Amino acid sequence: MLKTFWNDNSGLIISTELVLILTICVLSAIVGLSSVVLSVNEELLDSAHAIGVLNQSFGFTGFAGCTKGTNPISYTFGAVNTDGIDDCDCNTSCDMIAAGAPNGSVGG
Repeated sequence: MLKTFWNDNSGLIISTELVLILTICVLSAIVGLSSVVLSVNEELLDSAHAIGVLNQSFGFTGFAGCTKGTNPISYTFGAVNTDGIDDCDCNTSCDMIAAGAPNGSVGG
């Protein structure tokens, strides 16, 4: 009777081992995926900061073509466009949703 009881486990040990192994696998997958999410988020923030510090200013001087007497026949005026400071320029934080607005103000 003891031998029959010892051999008759009805798959209890195998299913318990399977549940334990699957639990460990699921927990390790969750930890691994959360690490991937954080690292992807950091890389996207680095890309956003790199784009934010690009200087988009430009300018060109005017010129005058041939003159007829003292009046130029053709000419153009110069133009200047100066890049204004955005929210994420000058190494300030763009994490207003996660970390709150700087100095307690929105759009800071």
